[in-house]
Amino acid sequence: MTDPNSPPASLSEDVKIPESISGLEPVRSVRSPIKLVYDFVPSPPVQEYLRSYSKKKILGHRSPVDGAVFVPPRGVDPRHGVLIEESVELSDRGHVGNFCVTHLPIPGRDDLDIPYVSAWIHLDGANVGFLGLVAGCENDEVHIGMRVQAVWKKEEELGNTAENILYWKPTGEPSVPVEKAGNRAWDQPNE
Repeated sequence: MTDPNSPPASLSEDVKIPESISGLEPVRSVRSPIKLVYDFVPSPPVQEYLRSYSKKKILGHRSPVDGAVFVPPRGVDPRHGVLIEESVELSDRGHVGNFCVTHLPIPGRDDLDIPYVSAWIHLDGANVGFLGLVAGCENDEVHIGMRVQAVWKKEEELGNTAENILYWKPTGEPSVPVEKAGNRAWDQPNE
């Protein structure tokens, strides 16, 4: 029986380099292109959510337990494991809950000037936020609590996609106080 802590015999032997390549520089890395193709079929609540974007609407789901509103809709309240059947239309206005200035490009988004601002957008009437881009101001003007509004694609360019919102721009309204701007408590009902 072999010792399970010792390397396999093939790894414990000395490596013999053939003389025909003994003077060449050793390989230190190998690059191999990889492509992953997959299909994704969104759940019925997410399909409804994405279709609503073609009408410049944002849908959420209201929990039957405490009225908390989730966006995007999940079909269930993840805290309580109960089905959610009530959809609610949300405003396309909200505030920045958190943000970062990003210095890396997004593949397929050659239209973004680097650096750009990625932010957690908290819509009015929702209990959780989601990721969006903030533009229409200087990066150093973005701050937690800043009020923002969606900038939508032109009517003729709308499709069943969240990409219909190009970015979120400042509204000029007074900011939400920092202590209220972050993630709303999961156990609080919607205000």
